[in-house]
Amino acid sequence: MFRELRCALMRGGTSKGVFLDAADLPADEDERRRVILAVFGSPDRRQVNGLGGGDPLTSKLALIAPGGPEGADVTYTFGQVELERAAIDYASPCGNIVSAVGLHAVQRGLVRAATPFTPVRIFNTNLRRVITVEVPVVDGRAVEAGDYAIPGVPGSGARILVDFSDTAGAASGALLPTGHVREEMAVPGLGTIEVSLVDIANPHVIVRAADFGLSGTESLEAIHSRPGLVEQLEQVRGEAAFRFGLVDDPAKARTESRVTPMVVIAGLPAPYRAAPDGREIAAQEMDLAARLIFLERVHPSYAATSIACTGVAARLPGSIAAEVVRAVAPGAPIRIGHPAGVVEAEAEVAHSNGAPRVTRAAFGRTARRIMEGVAYVDA
Repeated sequence: MFRELRCALMRGGTSKGVFLDAADLPADEDERRRVILAVFGSPDRRQVNGLGGGDPLTSKLALIAPGGPEGADVTYTFGQVELERAAIDYASPCGNIVSAVGLHAVQRGLVRAATPFTPVRIFNTNLRRVITVEVPVVDGRAVEAGDYAIPGVPGSGARILVDFSDTAGAASGALLPTGHVREEMAVPGLGTIEVSLVDIANPHVIVRAADFGLSGTESLEAIHSRPGLVEQLEQVRGEAAFRFGLVDDPAKARTESRVTPMVVIAGLPAPYRAAPDGREIAAQEMDLAARLIFLERVHPSYAATSIACTGVAARLPGSIAAEVVRAVAPGAPIRIGHPAGVVEAEAEVAHSNGAPRVTRAAFGRTARRIMEGVAYVDA
């Protein structure tokens, strides 16, 4: 007998996820995990027997519940559903999917729609913090169509603004978990390098591209074809996970903290060709170049939480990101060149008594509902 579950398939930014009502799932943790894995068709690289897309960016879960702490309109739990393991990682949120959570909340009537923008306060259980999403609304209905385009997504849509400013320090307790804007780290086969550990939206470790013989504008293939490079970056990530307090041993990062921290490879603005269309990106179009390592792979575009974190890091004097970014006026967006194009981060940091305080960590996304109906689950 198949179990029937209400579900929606939503695209948010450059990701795609299955949205389930938390109340429809079993209370028992093991049974709930089995049901969710069956919905996605995991473990299986192709996820051929479920709704998963066979890629980390399209194997994402959003559990939704109305209301929430701190006056939230909706509660959102994100899960990264593994492809080849019977596992779901709940350690961190997805900033791309959260844009679709805002849209979903308006479409489902979980928040009262208001023209021209409806602010949706989303309590994210992964970080235990509120994320604010502004959804465009016309005549009481959420708008999906528009002329706003983001690299990595075909076509265009209505601009949805996502602000992560309230999430600083959510994973480690502080925006700068070690109290330093820059610190040294030993890398086997490379020596000692400098890194910046920044915790907003998701924990990130930012490295200088030149320390790895890179510019920050390389293609995915160029990075993956360099012998030992991804392994070196994983060593950096493991040590960073330890310093963030996410694991008690750097060696455990691969099993206990696979998603975070993410690794940002930051470089000076420079021209490159974007994938997959081959468009020439001029150095003048960006304020810094960056490549992101996600689950030991180069992200084909740039994670939304990484947009927020990289923008904030670029506003922290002395950080690796601030070192490579061109001068950007206060209030102006910081343009990040990534494999698929250029994205803008709205980031502002205030300083009081020497301590940084994030006042804005926002970016634009598009989202749309692909389908809504019933999933038939053999679990």
